[in-house]
Amino acid sequence: MPIKAILFDHDGTLVDSEPAHFEIWRAVLARYDTDLTEQQYCEYYAGVPAMANALDMIVRFSIAETPEQLVEQKAAGTREYLSRTAFPMMPGVREVVGHFHSRGLRMAIVTGSSQSTVAATTRTHQLAPYFDTVVASDDVERNKPHPDGYLLAMRHLGVTADECLAIEDTEHGLTAAAEADIPCLVVPNAMSAHHDFSRATASFGEMTEVLEWVTDRQRQA
Repeated sequence: MPIKAILFDHDGTLVDSEPAHFEIWRAVLARYDTDLTEQQYCEYYAGVPAMANALDMIVRFSIAETPEQLVEQKAAGTREYLSRTAFPMMPGVREVVGHFHSRGLRMAIVTGSSQSTVAATTRTHQLAPYFDTVVASDDVERNKPHPDGYLLAMRHLGVTADECLAIEDTEHGLTAAAEADIPCLVVPNAMSAHHDFSRATASFGEMTEVLEWVTDRQRQA
């Protein structure tokens, strides 16, 4: 069946946000005399929603705090960061999004981040006109790796799973798409390269390769 909609992850897929998220979490944990290493962040926390991270951090590092408080401190750090600058776009994103839009494909962002975080991206990088809907952590009870965000995005777009294609950069995101029965292409980054992507339809080194794959698929349809 022809592809009608492309569903993009946000962090690590559209924008290069993981280094900033690492530094923000590191600053939060430093208040509890905990030094979060980049290796730990890559292994346990990259691409994982904030609440799941907080729950793990409290146990792993024996932090005497509620997960809600850790999440709020992380959210405050993110807001402060975004008040000064936006996460930079990943290479090739503007070209790919622009091409898909010109071909009449519908597009959505499905993310474990907040609506306000995504709004900073779409506003700063002038991407808002390209996307038909955004499903963020604010909109679902269960975040990735659960499929709820993808299921809601499909309802918003009025499409079925076999009419969609998801683009992710982490195992958690891939799992969410796969559990929604959506074929998923992955573009790993330096912080997620070690993840298990065995459920992916295909894996690429950069976003422009996704464009080539989709173009070839459309020619064959």
